[in-house]
This record gives sequence, structure tokens and C-alpha cells, in this order.
Amino acid sequence: MSGHQAWREVAIAAIVLPIVITLAVMAFAWPAGRISPRDVPVGIVGTGPASQHAVEGLTRGKPGAFDFRLYPDQQAARSAIKHRDVYGAFAISGHSITVLKATAASPSVAQLLTDVGQQLADQATRQIAQQKAALTKADGAQSPAKAHKQAAARQRAAKQGAAGADSSVRILVKAVDVVPVAAEDPRGVVFSSSVFPLTICGIMIGAFVTMARGLARPRHRLLTLLVACAVAALGIYLVAQGFLGALPHNHVATWAILSLDLLSISATAAGVIRLLGPAGLGLSAALMVFVGNAFSGATSAPEMLPKGVDHVGQWLPPGAGASLLRDTTYFDGNADAGHLAVLALWTVCGLTAVMCGHWVIREARGTKTGATTSGELLPALPGSGAALPARRHAHAHARRHDGDD
Repeated sequence: MSGHQAWREVAIAAIVLPIVITLAVMAFAWPAGRISPRDVPVGIVGTGPASQHAVEGLTRGKPGAFDFRLYPDQQAARSAIKHRDVYGAFAISGHSITVLKATAASPSVAQLLTDVGQQLADQATRQIAQQKAALTKADGAQSPAKAHKQAAARQRAAKQGAAGADSSVRILVKAVDVVPVAAEDPRGVVFSSSVFPLTICGIMIGAFVTMARGLARPRHRLLTLLVACAVAALGIYLVAQGFLGALPHNHVATWAILSLDLLSISATAAGVIRLLGPAGLGLSAALMVFVGNAFSGATSAPEMLPKGVDHVGQWLPPGAGASLLRDTTYFDGNADAGHLAVLALWTVCGLTAVMCGHWVIREARGTKTGATTSGELLPALPGSGAALPARRHAHAHARRHDGDD
């Protein structure tokens, strides 16, 4: 038996663990390697010819990248950005392009919109230059004398430099950050880097509360979970805002969201461990870390992840918590109802398992004990009562687990 067990452990270390590690690396690396805009909500201001040409050009050049929504003016577009309806907007006129963006919503998407605005401006500049060249050519063909004058003018412009020649037709780009990130965290790195530690800390709290021998009663575990998550969230907030300045607005609400995020993860971990035993720790860690964190979109945006993955991440506490934290910190809680419902659902399910899981465990143990006792009693019936010690042992074994009630 010892030889078979040794070979089984060697197989686990040489085959199973490498497969698990490979899948874990793939879970993080695959979404990061496939980041690209997919139906990103973007506004277009006005319905003029310039706006229509811009939409047509983006649709052809980046099919499926943007979900365009029309707004009558820049004020309406700004309001939509603040209410989290769109990530940004393009206000296009005959001489300029204004890019309305929200770095607080996603620094990656904000940079993408700025680059797209510059591409639109360069394309419009080339089109205007081509149109002017065509008109000049047509005028020159109609009037040789006028063509001679225009040729002389072009020679004088060439002496002044190409930049001076093109300045009259260049489309200017102006970027306006409607909802910027904190000045102490200009790239949003501190904000996005806080998601992973939140998940790890939540799992640690849930595992400790479930496995602590001194917390015998379910209500003790529940109270400890609530207090530990609230205190841990306060510590995280003091570091992220007090020391690094990355969460500058809605202080109490931000602390409450951090607490709820931790509670949803820790309660889920505690409930799964309560139901499945030590195996529940590995299951909850795999679910929250390798799926929830990897598909959360906290470092970019859910719309930048592959299709399907974005929805999975937002239905798990790490993704919903990161989105809810953005909504609360920078957007006054706009568009947070769905994310709040997800965290509340996971919290309720986890706490229910913590409170009522001992009934399930007791029933399972009772069934197992009853089957064992009856199996021991049957052979003893013809004899002189040898089953009585086994019966007393079964009752004593059941009493030892009454502390979980």
C-alpha cells in the first residue's frame, strides 16, 4: 500500500499540479493577451456630415470595437459619461475634434479614445488636403494663367516649410478629461492593484473564521466575519487614500464598499469550507483568484476582455467589487445597482452556509454514524449484547460535535 501511495503522490506532483499551474497562468495571461475594444459604449456629438463620416470610418476600420450613441451636444455627452452610460465621446466639427474621456472609468479606454481621436483628425486632414489638391488641379486646367500664379504660390510656401503649408487645413484635437483619476494616482495603478490583495485577504479571513476552534457557534463566526471585514477594509482605505491618495471621494461610502467586497469573498470562502471541509478552501481560492480576479477587468475594462469572459468576471465578487468601487469613488454611485446586487447575493449565500451548514454536516454525520452502528449491531444480535459499546460510542461521537450547533 505504501508503494502505491508513493506512486500516486508522484503522479499528482508530476502531472496534476503542473496542469493546475498551467491553467492558472493561462487564466491570467489569456485575457491580458487578448485585450481589445469590444462594443465599448462611446458617444458621438451631433449628426452632421463630419460625425457621420467619423462613425463610418471607425466602423470600417475597427468593426465591433465601439457601440456608438448619439447626443445632441457636449453637455448631454458629459452627463452620459458621469452617469456611466458611455466611456467617452467625440465632438467633431469642421476644424477640430474634441475627445471627452473619463480616466477614472478606465485609463486604458481613455488612452484608446485619445488615440482614436488623433487618428480621426489625421484622416480628416488628409481628406481636406486631397480635396484642395483636386480643386487646385481643376482650376489650373481651366485657366493656365491662374495655374501659373498658383504654382508660384506653392513654390513660396515650399520655401517656408511644409508645416506652414499644411497649417491651414490641419484638424486640431483637444482632449478633455471629464472625470479624472486622483492626482496622486494619475495612471490608476494603485486603484487596479488593490483588487488582487482584496481577494486574497477575503479568502484568508473566511478560512481563519471557519477553522478557528474558539469560534464554535455559527453566530460567533458571523459576528467575527463582519468585524474582521470592516476593520480590514478600514486599514485598506487608510493605506489607499491616507497614504497613497487613490480614493479621494465619498470616504464613508468607499469604506463601506470595501467592507462589502471583503465580506462577499470571505463569507463565500467560509461557507464553502464549512460545507466541504479543507477542500472548500482550494475551491473558493480557485474561483475567486483564478477566475474572479483574472476576468475582473480591473486593470483595463470589462469591454476590453474577450467576449463571455467580461460577463463571468462581473458576476463574481472581484469584478463586481472593482466596478462598484469605481462607481462609488468617482461617479457618485451611478450605475452601481447591478454590481451591488451581485455582492449582496454572494454575501447572503455565504453567510447562510456559515449559519446553517452545521445542520447539513450533522445530518451527513448522523447518517454515516447510523449506518455504521446498524452494521455493527446486526452481527451481534445472536450474541450477548456486544453491540452496546458500539452504540454508546456512536452517541458519544455525536455529542462531541454538538458544539457546532
